[in-house]
Amino acid sequence: MHPGQKLAPGARVAFDGVHPISGEVLERRFFGRRVVRLETDDGSPLDAAIDAIGHVPLPPYIKRQDRVEDRERYQTVFARERGSVAAPTAGLHFTPAVIDALAARGVEMTSITLHVGYGTFQPVRAERVEDHRVESERYAIGSAAASTINRALDERRRVIAVGTTTTRTLEAVAREHGGRVVAGEGTTDLVIYPGFGFQVVAGLLTNFHLPRSSLLMLAASFAGLDLVKTAYDAAIAERYRFYSYGDAMLIL
Repeated sequence: MHPGQKLAPGARVAFDGVHPISGEVLERRFFGRRVVRLETDDGSPLDAAIDAIGHVPLPPYIKRQDRVEDRERYQTVFARERGSVAAPTAGLHFTPAVIDALAARGVEMTSITLHVGYGTFQPVRAERVEDHRVESERYAIGSAAASTINRALDERRRVIAVGTTTTRTLEAVAREHGGRVVAGEGTTDLVIYPGFGFQVVAGLLTNFHLPRSSLLMLAASFAGLDLVKTAYDAAIAERYRFYSYGDAMLIL
């Protein structure tokens, strides 16, 4: 909640709309974060009320207000379930035509469910990267996806992750199961920084990330700091776009 430094537990907030929403601050956390209980004043479903008054967070280089169609465009073609605070943005680069073209080239694809959380946006404030912590994010891996990934590992084929959240999820599960991907639901607060030993992911498609972020640390862990610095120098020189609708790089 920004600005919200004076909103202590017990404070109430109100959101006007077709279905007004009331909120009560339950718990104060660091850096402006709060645990808040939300409910509609008229008893209507909360999700629908939030959808009615919410806005899509467009990047600063899109010089217009958000539109109704942005709600569809800000979903990946893989999206099925509610639960993320933001789209896993690497997936925004895929369209049905791109997926068909990959399949025609013999690329096997599978998907897992990612519930991107606030931890994705937490800046690295610790002086030592080893001390950085992120909030847990939920995930779900189906049996078909686990089988597909494990078969690729067994056949020594390259597993390419679409996005940093996918990478963190697969590597967290593998660390707990001897290098194997196991079906199921869970949470992970894994932080990947240089020196990390990857067990599953051998290729990464990811956007360009902001400085002092765990996402940039992960990219540097995978590709090496020098190579990532070179890529970012080129991105800045060529005016590549960052943020949700930004450009991407494929690290192999």
